[in-house]
Amino acid sequence: MISMRNTLIFLLALTITSATSSLAIADGGGSSRDSRLAPWQKMIAAEKYEMAIGELQKALSKSPDDADVLNLLAYSQRKLLRFDEALVNYQKALQIDPKHRGANEYLGELYLQLGQLDKALERLKVLDDDCFFGCEEFDDLKEAIERYRSQNAS
Repeated sequence: MISMRNTLIFLLALTITSATSSLAIADGGGSSRDSRLAPWQKMIAAEKYEMAIGELQKALSKSPDDADVLNLLAYSQRKLLRFDEALVNYQKALQIDPKHRGANEYLGELYLQLGQLDKALERLKVLDDDCFFGCEEFDDLKEAIERYRSQNAS
């Protein structure tokens, strides 16, 4: 027989799981679950970065404070090795939303590309603080940092 305590624990776990799922969807960190971002994400997935940049810049002209769009723009710029532009746009995204998971992860990856491990670790710390139950962005950046360390071990 299930005790009242076990029932309450189950309901609490279910509530927490539901809440974290809702947070992931609402996060807007470039998640494929955000249909508003889907057209640009498809371009990026197809490695059509120049096309995505043009479309994202149009979107920003209408909505310059959209951290999700800035994040995708910076991601596309980073993939084209336009690091200075990407850095500016990740920083803009984080000025708007300091806890933006996608921008924190990808900025950390940019810092690794620039050889700035200390700054990548700062982004990892932000994600660690924000992702109480863990999140994909934290896991991905942590893995990238581990790869970086193993490739750059003396």
